[in-house]
Amino acid sequence: MTERTGTAPAHGPPVFAVPPVATAQRRVLTVLVLSQILSGAGLAAGITVGALLAEEMLGSTGSAGLPSALFTGGSAVGAVAVGRLCQRWGRRPGLALGYGVGALGSLGVVVAAATGDVALLFVSLTVYGAGTATNLMARYAGADLAAPERRGRAVSTVLMATTLGAVAGPLLVTATGEVAHGWGIPRLAGPFALATVAFAAAAVLLGTLLRPDPLRLARTLADAADATDRAAAAPAQSTPARPDRPRLLAGTSVMVIGQLAMIAIMTMTPVHMRAHGHSTGAAGLVIALHVAAMFLPSPLTGLLVDRAGRLPVAAASGVTLCAAGAVAALAPADSVPALAAALVLLGLGWNFGLISGTALVTDALPAATRARTQGLLDVALAVAGATGGLSSGVVVVAGGFPLLALAGGALALAIVPVLALTVRRPRLHPGAPEKSS
Repeated sequence: MTERTGTAPAHGPPVFAVPPVATAQRRVLTVLVLSQILSGAGLAAGITVGALLAEEMLGSTGSAGLPSALFTGGSAVGAVAVGRLCQRWGRRPGLALGYGVGALGSLGVVVAAATGDVALLFVSLTVYGAGTATNLMARYAGADLAAPERRGRAVSTVLMATTLGAVAGPLLVTATGEVAHGWGIPRLAGPFALATVAFAAAAVLLGTLLRPDPLRLARTLADAADATDRAAAAPAQSTPARPDRPRLLAGTSVMVIGQLAMIAIMTMTPVHMRAHGHSTGAAGLVIALHVAAMFLPSPLTGLLVDRAGRLPVAAASGVTLCAAGAVAALAPADSVPALAAALVLLGLGWNFGLISGTALVTDALPAATRARTQGLLDVALAVAGATGGLSSGVVVVAGGFPLLALAGGALALAIVPVLALTVRRPRLHPGAPEKSS
């Protein structure tokens, strides 16, 4: 990668100085990896026990999907706020503040569970959504300084880091529950106590160490490339002058459809398991395997996205999610391995869609407007998750878990025709982002 460390010519704009791009990118990815390990544990709290906590406090299975709807709805507001902060001030303050707010929301859930305050629970779950939104938006920071042919791998590095915390969180359900019980609060509040610490630590880490700010540096480099010979610009600044709308629509559609299907099936799996006599620990194990599949394959997925292309991996997302829905619907209710297999496929399909979709979106956006648009796109992602979470309980009450799984799988398969309709132009070559020829 060519590194721009010099100054502008005498007849050009004022002198500028930037750190080497490769050095800056390595530092950025290192800090993001550490913060994602921490925040992954916070992300897992809502996934693992949110529905169970609501069912316990409200006494209604039909309302079990409400927490997922609340914190994914809250993540929509968080995505807008974090996106605007990043657009104006850079990734560092935006991501740090997002995690700080998520920590406050997690603490509120703990207090609500301890006091039995349902209203506080709803408000706190919504605020907690800011942390979950920030966890996903951090992937964009990994791509800001990456060369186009390495964007898939950069995004996958950030997502991979989430695996450690996100897998550890569900596996610690029993341990954190015992700690919570020792404090005199419900066991299901334990994972949210862990989320409070994890989100707060991630906020401090990003606020102090994410330097240089990747988005601000990307803008500096892009502006410098505009003012000098563009042919000599670093590959990391090979960004479009205007949004590529077909790619933008394709990337958004892949992520939104995949999120809706995944959240709907995942939310009700612990409830379905407990209704058939499985322990909370067994449900935590299944969710841990699901979360591992969401993030652990990221390096391979990123390599496939960069080498085989964004669109084939995006199509594979729809097919894999459809298979997950079918397996979940056909799995015997008393079989933990069968349900685990379905949830692993569900996580893998989501992983394919998120990385390929993120690469498509980043390819399509100029650096000048990237953060604001990415924030708005993640609002659509959050709304899809909220819709999936809110509707999942209603569908299960009306027709059972198999109906929900089949419906989610069928919806996910719609990704394939959507891609065919939105993107018809060929990519340049397997290692390049798919742009118009």
